[in-house]
Amino acid sequence: MKKFLDLISEEIKQAFEAAGYDAELGKVTLSNRPDLCEYQCNGAMAGAKLYRKAPIKIAGEVAEKCLDSGIFSSVEAVPPGFLNLKVKESVAAEYLTQMRKEEKFGLEMPESPKKIIIDYGGPNVAKPLHVGHLRSAIIGESIKRIARYAGHDIIGDIHLGDWGLQMGLIITELKERRPELVYFDGAYEGEYPKEPPFTISELEEIYPTASGKSKEDPAYKERAMDATFKLQSGVRGYRALWHHIMDVSVEDLKKNYENLSVDFDLWKGESDVHDMIPAMVEDMKAGGHAHLSDGALVVDVKEETDTKEIPPCMILKSDGAALYNTTDLATILDRMRRYQPDKLIYLTDKRQELYFEQVFRCARKTGLVGPETELLHIGFGTMNGKDGKPFKTREGGVMRLETLIAEINEEMYRKITDNREISSQEARETAKTVALSAIKYGDLSNQASKDYIFDIDKFTSFEGDTGPYILYTIVRIKSILAKYRQQSGRNADACALREAGSGSEKSLMLEIAKFNAMMEGACEESAPHKVCAYIYDLANAFNRFYHETKILTEENEEKKSGWIALLVLARDVLEVCISVLGFSAPERM
Repeated sequence: MKKFLDLISEEIKQAFEAAGYDAELGKVTLSNRPDLCEYQCNGAMAGAKLYRKAPIKIAGEVAEKCLDSGIFSSVEAVPPGFLNLKVKESVAAEYLTQMRKEEKFGLEMPESPKKIIIDYGGPNVAKPLHVGHLRSAIIGESIKRIARYAGHDIIGDIHLGDWGLQMGLIITELKERRPELVYFDGAYEGEYPKEPPFTISELEEIYPTASGKSKEDPAYKERAMDATFKLQSGVRGYRALWHHIMDVSVEDLKKNYENLSVDFDLWKGESDVHDMIPAMVEDMKAGGHAHLSDGALVVDVKEETDTKEIPPCMILKSDGAALYNTTDLATILDRMRRYQPDKLIYLTDKRQELYFEQVFRCARKTGLVGPETELLHIGFGTMNGKDGKPFKTREGGVMRLETLIAEINEEMYRKITDNREISSQEARETAKTVALSAIKYGDLSNQASKDYIFDIDKFTSFEGDTGPYILYTIVRIKSILAKYRQQSGRNADACALREAGSGSEKSLMLEIAKFNAMMEGACEESAPHKVCAYIYDLANAFNRFYHETKILTEENEEKKSGWIALLVLARDVLEVCISVLGFSAPERM
């Protein structure tokens, strides 16, 4: 189904051509003066130089060709050469009627869907999720859902940090505390216990303790590095402990991500590609790409066109140890072999931009990916507190993610139970749903690359550009539709759209008509903030219409059923949009 703006542009392009001008001058945009018109075309301004004619004269000639237009109710040429456009109410109604009939409201599916892998988790195991993990999870989940809705085959991978020094630190600390554990008996050949020798709470205490000791005690750090080496070399007891660490950590991670309505298709980590690294390194050497520099193995990735310094990509340290670069390159190799993706997306803090530039260039130069494979790093800004500094607890520490979620759940529960009768259980469930909208919309409504202030008071408000305001609008629509069914006994979904009878009704129709173009753009640009901006405008348009229109008390049944049909479509579009943003609406609030 054509995008509404394209439909309008085609009509104006034909008018330009009929008037003797280049049809491409007829591109139509949304009006920047909605008080004057709904759409505008500035093509006459561009055509003035080309045809050496006053732009107002060109615009006037084009406007004359639109006098019998089947799409426009008004085409007006205004100085110095703009075309102000208004569409017919019948055209808007017909377009929305078609949207209701089409799958995904007529969003055009790609002729060749892309296979995409998105890497958007990145937590280290044995450590609790904190607020620093929030943005990658929320933004990545939304980008995944948008691309999937738009018809692409997208795979989400958490990419766990599960193979580095932190594992050696945990094993070392555990050995110091409980040396009698069978895992540390080199002569033991039997089966290891199925139950882990620690809980998630104990594990989360062990790691920071061990990390602190290693910074103060070189001998302790040396033992931890030796434990890491033994683990990666395949020592049985250490591998068995590692499996316990993984099982306990992943179970806890899944619970926390589930609270955010975030899920991954793959739960792979650095350990999954460990055995691929030696052969990959040898291939890089054999291909003449990797060479020694101060004892370390590196690949030069600087290009002649660079205007800034791009350091070499280090593959192995001087002691032969692998780095994050090495693991990420081996992961690219693994993903290409297993899935043959058309595109790889990495979502991290924007301060890692140079790092990913090095890794991507190295992957291309060494042939891990071909020129046809797109590599994209989306760098996000920092989530800050009201003081403008990275978000912390009141005591100044890094806040655990579950603590933040619990605080916002409590704030929403307080607001929902304030001055209204509602059961505690329903209030708790509703608060959880609305709190998630507050967190996610508060983040996603900002362009990913920008820093933003995490303001609980603002994000949990039912007014303004917030998640709760969007949900309140959806719940209001649901309430009207439920009352209509009660009053009339009719199914609201069976009602037919009609031409708009007021300015606010037409404005609501034209907002809904933008859906396809918006969703296509949000997918192409990996930009969830475009969905947020759209639903905020749509919610505002609905609320203006609602406040001006006595929907349920309207005596003209045909008019009323037309309004109900419009509300059904508005509800459905809003619910699809919040679904791709990663949250849902309750039945009542």
